[in-house]
Amino acid sequence: MMAKRREGLSERHRKIMEFLSAFQENHGYSPSIREIGDNIGVKSTSLIDYYLKQLEEMEYIERDGRKSRSIRILKPVVNLRATAQKVVNTVRNTAAAMTEVIKLPLLGRIVASAPIPMPTTDSSYFDYESSIDVARSLLPARDKLSDLFALEVQGESMIDAMINDGDIVIMRRALEANNGDMVAVWLDDKDETTLKYFYRESNRIRLQPANPSMGPIYVDNPASLRIMGKVVMVIRQVKDLQ
Repeated sequence: MMAKRREGLSERHRKIMEFLSAFQENHGYSPSIREIGDNIGVKSTSLIDYYLKQLEEMEYIERDGRKSRSIRILKPVVNLRATAQKVVNTVRNTAAAMTEVIKLPLLGRIVASAPIPMPTTDSSYFDYESSIDVARSLLPARDKLSDLFALEVQGESMIDAMINDGDIVIMRRALEANNGDMVAVWLDDKDETTLKYFYRESNRIRLQPANPSMGPIYVDNPASLRIMGKVVMVIRQVKDLQ
């Protein structure tokens, strides 16, 4: 019985194992000693046989000495080069995704307090060129970029949802909402807009603030309420402390 070698795999051992795995995967049988030698750049078949015996001793392979092409892999060896390249590619792709910056249109202000009319005299504050830069990796992967837009928050009714006056909310265009969604809504009969949690009750809509000092807004005529979008991300504005 062969004595087990305690040493780890050398570079040449590893090359042989990687070639054995690739060859058997492609052909369904093991390579010959000469094919192994040609692949790793060793002409001596006796030296290849010596390496194979060492691999047997380390219990990486098993051979039937009476048959040709009888090598059986017992412990597959990971192709470190291929694995390392995959890791490098993954890191590069991740870094590219992290650094990819997109521009989302900043369409205006949304009130996070009691609804007020959408200002008309201030429309020049946000022109069609207004936009905000956002890393693509921070946005939901399933959302289409064309469906996203940004609004500046005015008011403090959503402070318990970590949305303060001056913050930016990234919205996804939507026409409907589920209970508990944070939505931007337009009240047609009052020409007013607000940002609240949405709840559909039996005969009305409840727009719930996230501020214990403020009460909900009830919309008795659901047809007068239009959902503009759902909040998918909040960009906090850091203010200098005086």
